[in-house]
Amino acid sequence: MTSCWLVYSSPPMERQHIKTACPRDCYDGCGIVVVKRDNQVTRVLGDPDHPVSRGALCGKCALAYNGVWRDPAARLQQPLRRVGAKGEGRWETVTWEVALAEIAERLNAVRSESGGASILNSHYTGTCSIIAGGFPQRFFKAIGATEVEPDTICNNAGHVALGYVMGTSAWGFDPRTARDSACILVWGANPSASAPHAHKQWLAEAPGKVVVIDPVRHATAEAADLHLQLRPGSDAAMAFALLHVLARDGKLDRAFLAERCLGWEEIEPLLADCTPAWGAARTGVAAADIEAAAALYAAGPALLWLGQGLQRQPQGGNVFRAAALLPAATGNFGKPGAGLYYLNGAGDRRVDMAYVAGSTLEAAEPPPSISHMDLVETLDDPQRARAFVSWNMNVASSGPRQAALRRALAREDLFSVVIDLFETDTARYADFVLPAASFLEFDDLTESYFHLNIHAQCKAEEPPGAALPNQEIFRRLAAAMGLSDPALFETDRAIIDRLLAGSAFDVDFERLKTLSGLWLGEAPIVTYADGRFPTPSGKLELASAAAEADGHPRTPLPTVDEELEAGWLRLLSPASPWMMNDSYANEPKIREKVEPIEVTLHPDDAARLGVSAGRRLRLENAVDSMEVVAAVGAVVPPGTLYGVKGHWGSNLNRLNPGLKTDMGESSAVHSVAVKVTPL
Repeated sequence: MTSCWLVYSSPPMERQHIKTACPRDCYDGCGIVVVKRDNQVTRVLGDPDHPVSRGALCGKCALAYNGVWRDPAARLQQPLRRVGAKGEGRWETVTWEVALAEIAERLNAVRSESGGASILNSHYTGTCSIIAGGFPQRFFKAIGATEVEPDTICNNAGHVALGYVMGTSAWGFDPRTARDSACILVWGANPSASAPHAHKQWLAEAPGKVVVIDPVRHATAEAADLHLQLRPGSDAAMAFALLHVLARDGKLDRAFLAERCLGWEEIEPLLADCTPAWGAARTGVAAADIEAAAALYAAGPALLWLGQGLQRQPQGGNVFRAAALLPAATGNFGKPGAGLYYLNGAGDRRVDMAYVAGSTLEAAEPPPSISHMDLVETLDDPQRARAFVSWNMNVASSGPRQAALRRALAREDLFSVVIDLFETDTARYADFVLPAASFLEFDDLTESYFHLNIHAQCKAEEPPGAALPNQEIFRRLAAAMGLSDPALFETDRAIIDRLLAGSAFDVDFERLKTLSGLWLGEAPIVTYADGRFPTPSGKLELASAAAEADGHPRTPLPTVDEELEAGWLRLLSPASPWMMNDSYANEPKIREKVEPIEVTLHPDDAARLGVSAGRRLRLENAVDSMEVVAAVGAVVPPGTLYGVKGHWGSNLNRLNPGLKTDMGESSAVHSVAVKVTPL
C-alpha cells in the first residue's frame, strides 16, 4: 500500500515595516514601527532603533493603537447630521458635499449677521502633529473666529509666570544634559503617568540624585532618592524654605545673581523667616527633608523640571515664579547639567509654527480669546456664541462645571460642529460630526516637547470610510464658504518641505521617513550659554516690572493656600497611567482598568469617616455631586483625595467649579474641595 501526500504551499506574505512617530500630548514623543502584511496593518509597535521607545510603546498607547484606534466599528467613517435632540446621539449619514454645503451656509450666515467673533473655535492636543494641530488655525483666523484659549484648560499660568521671569516658557534644558547633572528635581510632574519612558529610562539612568516634590506619591516619587510629599497649595512656601537653606549655607551664586539677574535684593530679605521649621509647619514636610533636598540641589549642577500639574492651583503663577528662583539663585543656567524645563517648543529647532498656523491671516485686531474657565457663560450667551466648532479635544469631558457646560452645548440655537475620530461626549451635542483621520493615515511632522528632535509621521494605511485629516477638512470647508486666500489651500507636502528647509535639521522628508527621528546636534545643547534671556532686560527678572504692570506682585511671595474648613477635603485629579488626558477612555481594555471611578483617601481620613476600600462614596460641593468608589492609602497627605482625570461620560469635572489661577486665567482644578459621605 502506498500513500500520496499533496502539499500545498501559499506564497510568503509580504512584510513591511513603516517608521512613524507618536503625536500624542506626551513628553516622550516615541518612535513607532507599523508592521504590515500583504498591505494590511497587523501591529503597531515601538521603534527598536528609537532612543526613547527602544522597541516598546507605553501600555496605554500599545492598547489603543492596536485596539480602538484601528477598529472600523469604533471609528467615525462618514459625516453625520443630527436628527434627534442634542445629547441623544441620533444621526443620519450624509455625504461630504452635503455636510460641507450646510455647514458653510450656516457659518456664513452667522458671519453676515453677527460677525465671525460669534463663532467659537475650541481645540487642544488631540493630536500634536504639526500640520494637523496647527493648520486649522488658518481657517479660523480667516473668518475672524474667537479662540477658546487652549492652554487655559491646562498650563497657561506657568507660561505667563515663566514669561515674566525668563522671557519664555518654551526653551528649557536639553534632557541629554542629564548625564552631567548631580541632581534632578522633579516638581509637580508625574513622569510615571505622563512620561513613562522618561520615568523608566531617563530618570532611572541619570547619574545624579532624583528629588521629587509632589503631594502625590506616584511611582516616580517612590523611585526617587528623596520625596517631599507636601500639602497641596504650599509649593511657594517650600521654594522659599529651600532658598533659606541655600542662603544660610552659603550656596548662592552671587556672581550669577549680580550679572544675570534683576531683583534679588528684593527677594533675599523675604528669606530670613522662611526657616526649615517654618517650611515644615506650612508644607507638612519634615525640616530635615527640606534641608536634605536643598543640599542635594546645591551640590549641582542641577536640573529643575516644573510639571504642568504644578500650576493648576490658585497661586500657580506665584508658585512657578518662586520655583524659578532656585536655578537663578544657584547659577544653574548656561552650563552642562543645569537648567529649568517646563516645555520645549520650536526653539532652536527653527520650525516655524507661526507660519503653520497662518500668521499672515491674522487680523490687525483679532477678537480677544476667552478662557475655558468662562466657556459656560460664553456658550450661554446667544450674542457671544452663535456657532461652536470643536476639534482636537473633547471639551464636554475636559471642561469644568460639566453639567452646566453640557446644558450650554445643548442650546438648540447654537450651531455646533465637531471633528473627531470617535463619537465623543462633545460630538453627541453637535449638529454635524465630521470624521477625522488618525496619525496612521496621513503624512505630517512631529516634535517632542521634551526631547529636542523632529520626526516624520508617515501614512501607513488609508483612513476608514470617508475620514479625512483635520487640515483637509478645513481646506474643503474654506472652499465651500467661498474663501480664497491661497494659504487656506496650501498642501501638506508644500508645508512639510518649507518647514524642513527652514529648520535647523539638514534633512528632507524622504530621508526623514527612513530615520528614527533626528536630534538637534550630536551633543547636548546648553541652553542660555551666552547668559542672555529673552526678557526686556536680557536678564532673569526675579522682580518683574511687567508682572507689576499686570497687577501682580513684583516678586514671588512665600504664600500658602488657605486651609479648608473642617469636613472638606481637597481633590487632586492628575493624569492617569492609562489615559492620555481624555483620549483612550473608549478603549475597552483600558476601560476595564479605570472604571468605575475611584478616589483614594489617606488612612487618617478613611478612619475618621469609617471608610474602607471598595466602599461607595458621595462627593459633593456647591457645583454638583457624584458617586465614586473608595481606595485607601498614603498616596496623598491627610486632607486630600486622589482621583485621575480622563473618563468619558460623568467624571470628576462635575465637581470642578472652574476657579482660575492667579495668572493666565488658567485652570485651578487641583483646588477643588469636596465633602465625602460614605454610602
